[in-house]
Amino acid sequence: MVSARSLFQEILDNDDSFQLFCSLAASGETQGGWENARIAALVPESMRDLAPKITRHGADEDKHGKLFLALLNKRGLEPVPVPPETDYTGLLEKQGIGLAHDKLRRDEPLTESDILVYLSHSRVTEQRAADQMDMLVKYFGEHPEAGKPIKMICHDEENHLAYCHEELLNLARAGHGRTIQRTLRETAVAECRVYRDVSLAVMAHMGRILRWPKPKSALLAAGIHAMYAYERLGGWRRMVSLKMPERRNALGAGPATSAAELA
Repeated sequence: MVSARSLFQEILDNDDSFQLFCSLAASGETQGGWENARIAALVPESMRDLAPKITRHGADEDKHGKLFLALLNKRGLEPVPVPPETDYTGLLEKQGIGLAHDKLRRDEPLTESDILVYLSHSRVTEQRAADQMDMLVKYFGEHPEAGKPIKMICHDEENHLAYCHEELLNLARAGHGRTIQRTLRETAVAECRVYRDVSLAVMAHMGRILRWPKPKSALLAAGIHAMYAYERLGGWRRMVSLKMPERRNALGAGPATSAAELA
């Protein structure tokens, strides 16, 4: 019987699969840190009050990247290159989801519409991240090696999700509701497709590393396709709904905790 717990335990226990897992996670988080730092620097004057929160968002993601690299370092492992077909953030950009890196590299102020796109993109991808971290905490929160970092990352992802809900609702009340809902839906549909493709690619790499038998690999692939079918039939709605969070001003209270403090 293949379960999420047994699958991740197998990945954690093998140095080569653990090396790939942490490298993928570190790369995505580091990329997110860069994106948020650039967005914070280019926020339009009319929305400058968001800049400190966007900066905090980026600082948290930089920290997460460092935490995954620290996990590698503790085992004496180096990060490995991310295979293109497993590059979640890169593939989302190629689908036109979020703000293009070419735009972020230019020193030109963003527009209010760009910030709506950024927050909508974050709302969807942070939901995915929060769901994944909840699962990891459930199964490995007490793991002697990975438990503390994943609990801290999970807490941050909850903050990020609360921040996205709150700011998007504020902007909806300011008259941007229809644009936000349209952007959220387009983003969620594309994200579900990219997540399926990346999941299949990651599992294929893990299967080769861990020498899974063909029936096991086929079962995992079928599970990924079934999840995608569920999300396309309506599961995507959890990624686009908005409600005012209990945790208000989640990224406005104090500086981000550093990776060194969590080591």
